[in-house]
Amino acid sequence: MASLWDDLESLVESPSFSSPEYGHRGTIKPKENFDAKADAAALKKAIKGLGTNEKVLIEILTQRSNAQRQLICKAYQEATGKTLEKDLEGDTNGDFEHLLVALITPPAAFDCHEVIRAMKGAGTKASILIEIFASRSNQQIKALKEVFVKETKKDLIDKLKSEVSGDLYKALVLLAKGDRDESNTVNVDKAKEDAQALYNAGEKKWGTDESKFIEILCQRSVAQLRQTLIEYKNISGKTLQQSIEGEMSGELEELLVAVVKCVKSLTVYFAELLHESMKGGGTDESTLTRVMVSRSEIDLLDIRAEFKKLYEHSLLSAIKSDVSGEYGDCIKAICGGDD
Repeated sequence: MASLWDDLESLVESPSFSSPEYGHRGTIKPKENFDAKADAAALKKAIKGLGTNEKVLIEILTQRSNAQRQLICKAYQEATGKTLEKDLEGDTNGDFEHLLVALITPPAAFDCHEVIRAMKGAGTKASILIEIFASRSNQQIKALKEVFVKETKKDLIDKLKSEVSGDLYKALVLLAKGDRDESNTVNVDKAKEDAQALYNAGEKKWGTDESKFIEILCQRSVAQLRQTLIEYKNISGKTLQQSIEGEMSGELEELLVAVVKCVKSLTVYFAELLHESMKGGGTDESTLTRVMVSRSEIDLLDIRAEFKKLYEHSLLSAIKSDVSGEYGDCIKAICGGDD
């Protein structure tokens, strides 16, 4: 797997947050001739009575865009006086329930709820925070923060302070500000300068100056960082990812590696996460759900293509052999076709 991330040339050409094609490669598209009231009535019928008609729930909720699902939720509440979320929670359970609720949640609120869940209870689930803040655009992060303030009456950055500390906190806060440079212009001299500064802060000295890595990796634009990765390899003979993995450990390493991977290719990053969530014994359903739902209208088609390239079998076949029941059926429906 390492060799994949070492090939800078091909990875650097993949679309980034700010490219025009970002966001139009989803498996779920808006349904034509959409009728929110009819869908709400069909869902009500599927939930009511003895036993739930899960097939109908899956079919409607995975074949409509998120914006359409919001209209269905509204129509459902107008028709029944209850929220669809409450009724789904009362009628389904476990991973299937979580997946259906994720589908009817607006994307920014879903990201926000995952961040809240990561900070709940004893011990912070840093890997969820890392995944979300390393992979979301400024716009997505700002939207998530607005929901956070609305729902918790707290500021997200203050809340992070009470959950994480040290260098991890510094890096997460820079990302959580949502003001990373998003320009597409590249200053090659600056990239060389940054690459040299990273080399001096890591490989070249005894001990590592983490703050330099955080400052550069969490603030420069994707286009600029891609050039920096190339310059870094010219200077050090290693990729920046290899240097970070050799110089650092723990959650800061995990975060900075995730940032580097997302800079190179978001779709490869998510393909790898999906593979990790299903390999070995047992499935990490919460990661599987989060990635499939959050990318379903952005770039899941490209993630599928990368998955096939990397693992020589399709994402759909991996899902089929790993998850079953209604949850499995619903994840397969989100995945769409085979590759």
